Amino acid sequence: TASLGMEAEQEPLLGNRTSGNREGDIVETEEHYKSRWRSIRILYLTMFLSSVGFSIVIMSIWPYLQKIDQTADASFLGWVIASFSLGQMVASPMFGLWSNYRPRKEPLIVSIFISVAANCLYAYVHLPASHNKYYMLVARGLVGFGAGNVAVVRSYIAGATSLQERTSSMANTSACQALGFILGPASTDEVQVPQGNIDQVAVVATNILFFVVLFIFALFETIITPLTMDMYGWTQEQAVLYDGIILAALGVEAVVILLGVKLLSKKIGERAILLGGLIVVWVGFFILLPWGNQFPKIQWEDLHNNSIPNTTFGEIIIGLWKSPREDHNERPTGCPIEQAWCLYTPVIHLAQFLTSAVLIGIGYPVCNLMSYTLYSKILGPKPQGVYMGWLTASGSGARILGPVFISQVYAHWGPRWAFSLVCGMVVFTITLLGVVYKRLIAFSVRYGRIQE
Repeated sequence: TASLGMEAEQEPLLGNRTSGNREGDIVETEEHYKSRWRSIRILYLTMFLSSVGFSIVIMSIWPYLQKIDQTADASFLGWVIASFSLGQMVASPMFGLWSNYRPRKEPLIVSIFISVAANCLYAYVHLPASHNKYYMLVARGLVGFGAGNVAVVRSYIAGATSLQERTSSMANTSACQALGFILGPASTDEVQVPQGNIDQVAVVATNILFFVVLFIFALFETIITPLTMDMYGWTQEQAVLYDGIILAALGVEAVVILLGVKLLSKKIGERAILLGGLIVVWVGFFILLPWGNQFPKIQWEDLHNNSIPNTTFGEIIIGLWKSPREDHNERPTGCPIEQAWCLYTPVIHLAQFLTSAVLIGIGYPVCNLMSYTLYSKILGPKPQGVYMGWLTASGSGARILGPVFISQVYAHWGPRWAFSLVCGMVVFTITLLGVVYKRLIAFSVRYGRIQE
């Protein structure tokens, strides 16, 4: 077994570089082998840089939205965050189909130009005199459309690596995403595709599993800023800073976890790791449920009347010198009285929140990576552009519904109902995984080309 593992590690991307390969793969020169890996490393770097940009924006959307348009509320925040994924869901199958018939660099270059233009629009949505929140909605949707190139990159990495290397390659890809999501150009040669039909039940089940995994994390990253502002009385600036630090720490944690998963998957397999990751996520959200008798600080509405305050001339001059930023910092903090649940829902303690974040930060990257890896292995060496496009679209659909779901439920019923429903979803997902567990096997295993 050890010798077979060593051979798998030394195997080139498309099989043996000698003509005596028993599986009939193509002959690959040393120069081509190095070029292929150079392309993959470029993809890793580009994903990292893009994900850094995404992480910076996601934490500041809520304060930015409140600043440019006072009519925007927490429920509209869900739609703004969801618009990114709506654009990605529309674009992913299109780019995937495009990459199946044309060089991959074409959809990648086009999508990068769209992303640049959309981010420029997002930077200047404060300039129009009115309807600024709708300009932000459109800008985030276009950014998401540009991010639809993920399907192209995933299909390249899946098609460019051997079965034994696929978990490692997917782990490296996800590790780059954990720190930061767009990918660079590359091309692949055709390989000799074995005959056999893909298990469509396994394909659909994996899409559902992936949908739930992305749904859960999308709602978590959406609600983290409003939740901490309501529970701990943080200002907008404090929420952006502290939540950004928390997510950065989770990114580092994810990198370590993903690198460890590469080794663990060789011993117990991807399916068992996926099941373990889902259980960890469930525990994380269960801990996040409010308990106890302590309640959050209430943010009462300001009282306004037409009376003239008794102020001195000096106080008036000082008031004129105050900047809008200073006035903004003096806004009341705490749980808004408009949210009726603030009066009867216990506070989520900071230690409780941090423990939950750590567990979710462990479970999510594991589930994300294992879903992608299993899906790629189920598809086998056939062209995966369209299939990866649908998987990315599934994840985008989750990122659309997740923010909308959590913003509506949280605003009307509070964190107890919101996180209880999430726990129920995770239980459903674990049950589904148990039902299809034996069908989630690699294409080559199903048709007897290798032993599982």
